[in-house]
Amino acid sequence: MSLFKCKIGAADGKILEKELEAANVSVLKQSLEEQGFFVFELKKKPMQFLQDVGISRRKVDNKALLTFNQELLVLIKAGLPIIQALDTILERVEKGRLPEILNDVREDVKGGAALSTAFQKHPKVFPHLYIASVQAGERTGDLPQTISRYIAFLKKSEGFKKKVISALIYPGIILTVAFLAVTMLLVYVVPTFSQVYADSKSSLPLPTQMLIGFTSVLKRYFLVAVGLIIISAFLLRKWSETEAGRFRVDSLKIRIPFVGPLLIKYAMTTFMRTLATVMGSGIPIVESLRMSVGTLNNMLLERKLLAAVVRVEEGVQLSSALEGTRMMPPLALRMLGVGETTGSLEEMLGDISEYFEEEIERHLNVLTTSIEPAIMVIMGIIIGGIIITMYLPIFKIAGTVG
Repeated sequence: MSLFKCKIGAADGKILEKELEAANVSVLKQSLEEQGFFVFELKKKPMQFLQDVGISRRKVDNKALLTFNQELLVLIKAGLPIIQALDTILERVEKGRLPEILNDVREDVKGGAALSTAFQKHPKVFPHLYIASVQAGERTGDLPQTISRYIAFLKKSEGFKKKVISALIYPGIILTVAFLAVTMLLVYVVPTFSQVYADSKSSLPLPTQMLIGFTSVLKRYFLVAVGLIIISAFLLRKWSETEAGRFRVDSLKIRIPFVGPLLIKYAMTTFMRTLATVMGSGIPIVESLRMSVGTLNNMLLERKLLAAVVRVEEGVQLSSALEGTRMMPPLALRMLGVGETTGSLEEMLGDISEYFEEEIERHLNVLTTSIEPAIMVIMGIIIGGIIITMYLPIFKIAGTVG
């Protein structure tokens, strides 16, 4: 998600300037037009790449946002007005950005602004999805239920994210150790052998000569190579931030064997869970769909789902529109169809997101159990190959003596 400076026209003729988060310009433009605004200008904030990697001012993490909402819910349910509830929370919060932001929110609410309007001034802290949910809760007069639903959404999202990360930690450790082992061999062991062979002035087999030549070049131009890698990575990142570059990179991700289907399932889990949350807050289905698409992090999938949203606007059922994306298995589509027929779409969306979560866990288990031995075998071949190559001259001498 990126931050954009927006200049828009409201229905009453006022010109507004806002900062809003969105996956890209096209998603944000469609979302604003859907809400009845006329878009004059959308600009990605300068130095955004620094914000993306956390070098600029740090945003509030989901854990802090979750705690804030849990406390706010308890206080509102206890009958405290919003300003008093914020005062109570501020007495507890001491460090980080949250106190500063909540002070601003409190002052805006004290000045007569709605809570959702006060949150809108801090788009890097309060996501568009959250603000829209609060706005819907204010509109329906059921703010506690809206906040409660968002808390459940955050808990599930964070819990699922932790599962995915923990499943990938062990393969990551194995890869790191293997990389360090190969680096140690190339930087320290091979040069030691090459010096011994140079002193003996014996002729070396071609594979040994090639390996010694490679390590010599690596040592001589190591800093140059590191510099080139850093520059290339920076240029690739800048290119991938352009619309064409991001679309190309996202398309390549989806084509990676075994990983691509996993990314699609992860995206659909996020999409379904978000859609269930915003629809439960009373937001109309088309607006809910556009907001849910905005939470995805893959432009190819966003475009496919936006095409489905257009079909829903034209009157097509959601299950039929999503079938055309080829991103959902038949069972999930049937579940969605049943939800539409019985009027329990929100509940069924939650069930589908759980179905996708189970599929991802199974997929990850297969991936991790397969990748660990594969890494060990590949690294064994590489390390074994390096050692055998360096011992070839010794084998040759032993054979000659024999």
